Amino acid sequence: MTSKIKKVTCSALVASMLALSFQTASAGMIGAEQATAQAAQLDRSAVLSALSRAETVAQLQQYGVDPQAARERVAAMTDQEVHALAQDIQTAPAGAISTWGWVAIIAVAAAIWYFAFRR
Repeated sequence: MTSKIKKVTCSALVASMLALSFQTASAGMIGAEQATAQAAQLDRSAVLSALSRAETVAQLQQYGVDPQAARERVAAMTDQEVHALAQDIQTAPAGAISTWGWVAIIAVAAAIWYFAFRR
């Protein structure tokens, strides 16, 4: 029984290797202009997607900024300005606790432990 399973498994592997080996991949060089254009487009789409989030729209409206006007301003920005803004969006802490937040949590926990367990 096991030799039959081995035979079927080997046949399936050979058939799959023959069927999958006909696919070819190709690679090519792209120019620096094309790479920077793609990076600029990715940055611009990241900024625009951040502007289309409900939380961002609500915050802009709270500050009196029309979300459509903000999108138009992003469209008027240079690639370097959009790149800097996209980097700021990607590195900004989104609701994260800062270092001082952790220090405050540890201080409160230490105070609770001190007052609860001192004798």
